[in-house]
Amino acid sequence: MFIFAIMNPTKERVRKPDWLKIKLPSGNNFSELNKNIQENRLHTICESGRCPNKEECWGAGTATIMILGNVCTRSCQFCNVETGKPEDVDIFEPARVAQSVKKMGAKHIVITSVDRDDLIDGGVGIWAATVRAIRKQAPGVTMETLIPDFKGDKAILDKIVEVSPEVVSHNLETVERLSRKVRIQAQFDRSLFVLKYLKENGIRRTKSGIMLGLGETEDELYEAMDMLRKANVDIITLGQYLQPTRKHLEVQRYVTPEDFEKYRLIALEKGFMYVESGPMVRSSYHAEKHIL
Repeated sequence: MFIFAIMNPTKERVRKPDWLKIKLPSGNNFSELNKNIQENRLHTICESGRCPNKEECWGAGTATIMILGNVCTRSCQFCNVETGKPEDVDIFEPARVAQSVKKMGAKHIVITSVDRDDLIDGGVGIWAATVRAIRKQAPGVTMETLIPDFKGDKAILDKIVEVSPEVVSHNLETVERLSRKVRIQAQFDRSLFVLKYLKENGIRRTKSGIMLGLGETEDELYEAMDMLRKANVDIITLGQYLQPTRKHLEVQRYVTPEDFEKYRLIALEKGFMYVESGPMVRSSYHAEKHIL
């Protein structure tokens, strides 16, 4: 078994390679989208999660809108979103999101949210209302919903099935051995259950993402791919983990573009319909292609 993590007794940090340099935001589309989001008082995972593709995606006029606030009830060790006590649910948020999507003129939109374990329904009421509002205000827009695990509650998951987004995504984030360390309040098996349940109950296309560079082995990555295929997941994204702050987990390895291409081909061989694999890939990267 080939191990990615290398023992480093001097505790020196792994240096970031040149292929991970990030461009600064620019362009008219970027400015217009930023203005639209600010005017409608919306949050995006692009900003809260410090996504490296913000310039590219916003420049193309697309963004991943984050509903239910920007404070999460969970404390995943890879994520830059603030953890704490969220604000009260804003019942007018679905209408504002729909208005913003209509103004964007987008053909495809990704919606995600923080975890809201403080709510009885996990926030699914706002989720469903947001999908319905977008369909009413911008009927030609297709949607991907990048959802929390909702604690694996079937009744809550059924509410997502009822509104039937074109793609429903839920990320494993890492391999099974590292899951508890990376996602303290989540469960690896529960995430697989969520994906399988959605597919078995009518969601046409399901998707999941894994970050690399946290100390996983190649065998563990391939095993996670196999588990996702067993759950009938159609699409997988593979990207490089980047440490948001010194309080978060350290990067154990920077995966080369050549290795990402190797993993892409292996994932396709395993039967995934579509694979995004590269150092800068995040779960919503090129999301508009995943409905084809």
